[in-house]
Amino acid sequence: MSERRRDSLSLTMLLPNMVTILGLSAGLTSIRFVLIGRFDIAAVLIIFAAAIDGLDGLLARRLNAASSIGGELDSLSDFVNFGVAPGILVYQYALSRDFATGWMFVLIFASCACLRLARFNVSRDDPPPAGKPHFVGVPAPGGAMLALLPLFLTQYGLIDARGYPFAYGLWMGLVAWMMISKIPTISSKALGWRRGRRRGSAARQTAIAVVLSTVRNAKDDCICATPGRRARYWRWMRAKSSVSCTSTFSR
Repeated sequence: MSERRRDSLSLTMLLPNMVTILGLSAGLTSIRFVLIGRFDIAAVLIIFAAAIDGLDGLLARRLNAASSIGGELDSLSDFVNFGVAPGILVYQYALSRDFATGWMFVLIFASCACLRLARFNVSRDDPPPAGKPHFVGVPAPGGAMLALLPLFLTQYGLIDARGYPFAYGLWMGLVAWMMISKIPTISSKALGWRRGRRRGSAARQTAIAVVLSTVRNAKDDCICATPGRRARYWRWMRAKSSVSCTSTFSR
């Protein structure tokens, strides 16, 4: 009976894995944009992958569609999205000036992300640690966001991470160590349902604001890439505003 049920899987049963594949596609596309020098879009795609991480597991529990292949697929996707893609992005953005040292930090970061996910897989069925709910070590999505933090600060003009590649590499090494360490990392479950919901809502709003700001900057860069494009863009904006004003007065 169970074999027959598995042979005829419905779309509902496949939905969690489809969400996982969506996140994996975002991570792989991020690498593609890194290769053509669009670091802003690459960072947005990694943020998107982190935003939907965990959604597949939530759907699997709500739809009663959990499976072993779904868990393994999620771990492999997380390794690409939060281990490989951020490492390549940071390397091309700030560490490529020193090939040997910069690449060494990237290898350390990706390897520790892999070890972090492997440890999570083997301890998935273990009883939760004593005390308030918490993660053991920094989760892979959190490690990816920490690794990209100097990049975000550079984009907003607060620091110049490109000017200090060795310091950025040391930061990557520190984040890698935090992922494989046993440092208790706070979980949203420990904050209570109401407080956790408010905290999660604020985190989502912050992530959305960062994504929209980065997308807007990327759009402006694309529009104003050349003087010709910039002139055509502003002529179009003036024509659009004049048409809008004319239609308003005609009413």
